[in-house]
Amino acid sequence: MLLECLKREGVDTVFGYPGGTVINIYDEIFSFKGIRHILPRHEQAGVHAADGYARATGKVGVAIATSGPGATNTVTGIATAYMDSIPLVIITGQVPTALIGNDAFQEVDIIGITRPCTKHNFLVRDVKELPTIMKKAFYIARTGRPGPVLVDIPKDVQIALAEFKYPETIEIRSYKPTVEGHPKQIERAVAMLMTARKPVVYVGGGVILGNASEELTRLCTMLNVPVTTTLMGLGAYPENAPNALRMLGMHGTYYANMAVTHTDVLVAVGARFDDRVTGKLSTFAPHAKIIHIDVDPTSIKKNVRVDLPIVGDVKDVLAKMIKEVEAHPGKLAEFLEGIKLWQTEIEGWKAKHPLTYKHAAAVIKPQYVIEKLRELSEPDAIVATDVGQHQMWTAQFFTFTSPRTLLSSGGLGTMGYGLPAAMGAQAAFPDRQVIAVCGDGGFQMNMQEIATLVQNRLPVKIVILNNNFLGMVRQWQELFFDKRYSQTCMELPIDFIKLAEAFGATGFQATRHDEVEETIRKGFATPGPVIMEFKIAREEKVLPMVPAGASLNEMVLNA
Repeated sequence: MLLECLKREGVDTVFGYPGGTVINIYDEIFSFKGIRHILPRHEQAGVHAADGYARATGKVGVAIATSGPGATNTVTGIATAYMDSIPLVIITGQVPTALIGNDAFQEVDIIGITRPCTKHNFLVRDVKELPTIMKKAFYIARTGRPGPVLVDIPKDVQIALAEFKYPETIEIRSYKPTVEGHPKQIERAVAMLMTARKPVVYVGGGVILGNASEELTRLCTMLNVPVTTTLMGLGAYPENAPNALRMLGMHGTYYANMAVTHTDVLVAVGARFDDRVTGKLSTFAPHAKIIHIDVDPTSIKKNVRVDLPIVGDVKDVLAKMIKEVEAHPGKLAEFLEGIKLWQTEIEGWKAKHPLTYKHAAAVIKPQYVIEKLRELSEPDAIVATDVGQHQMWTAQFFTFTSPRTLLSSGGLGTMGYGLPAAMGAQAAFPDRQVIAVCGDGGFQMNMQEIATLVQNRLPVKIVILNNNFLGMVRQWQELFFDKRYSQTCMELPIDFIKLAEAFGATGFQATRHDEVEETIRKGFATPGPVIMEFKIAREEKVLPMVPAGASLNEMVLNA
């Protein structure tokens, strides 16, 4: 029944780890046709892989774990997906119903544990309820603001019998996501935007999750309005477009942060005004009227004041805004003329402080590695990152031009995410190039998944920017703690090339600037999983940087 439910929901790949309370499910998986099962080496990695699969495809990712430690190992992956609004269904085994609450072997209250980090969760008490619960789980996970849903199935329920009836549709009385934006609010928003002389469109991950990149690009191209994106929004708007400001916030571009500081109308689309974006809240966009478009009403006015809220699916709202703009060609012409001085001001900021770094003749600069990756990779390559300095260098220097090509843990900032997320994306797209960009610290958190890549013939190309530091924390220690590098030096020299070979993969290493391009070319040309290790400048920093608690225009540009 369970596997048939998954099949009816269009699931073709599941990431899971067997155990005593899910052994009956795995006995069915053994002979069930139509669903591919991938065995990770750790349940956390299994959930991250399902997350990467979901981000890359737009479908619901599915992971399975046994009870007790199997279930608790999924929590970090679930919380990662919850913070970034990623649609997942996690299926956990549970001890028999009669033993729940008795401290039985491998019993844990996974419903209680995950309640704060799931969109919803279910404990299946009757096998007859299973099809309806599964239908609800997928519906909740993928609609409105997406998110992870956990379904906990006791062992006695798994072995029970019932007639299978899968509902064609589902209706949940207490859950009615608003899809269509209010027409009058959309009219007011366009009217407010068209009076702006210094407009900025601020784009979050909701545009990608809502498959609204096409509408966003059309609207912003038509208006020729400056566009800045969050980390989660990278790729929603082509970063090589003339009006692209690239990423804003703590490690955003100088010109994006200055534009937001001076804008008079800020249009936020599918973004939640995260603290890494806003900096000091009292000085964020101080001169702006703010229009906020989001499918989740609880996100609006949560962190900043909003002058005009629009609750609705961003794809629907943007499509209606396009029609409203097209209906008034005279106002559009006047608007385009009126923002020319603003565009000139922004071009001045771009010229004054472009996104750049100091080149070096011998030592490997990490920014150079990322630039070469972009240059030598395929146009539709999918990049998954871990969390830390390398994540920010990738965001700054890779130049993302299409949605669902960057997979990264934004809200939770989960080290160990990059490799398994790339694994999930490669499982979804076996013929596309998938690159995992990692630091040496984060890579070691889930490096066991190289075995999964080799076993399942998933040819992920792994890039390790190795500075033998926990680099982002070290950077803070350098700038704000007088270089007291407390527990951030990874002193043990690990031979990542031998590690790759031990797993049956291939490894290459570059220690000099002039070896970077050749190493990347060899790595991309080699079949199967590959580790490309780059020994980078040890104390290189991610800049610009807005210190914690500072305003967006108070950036550290050189240090």
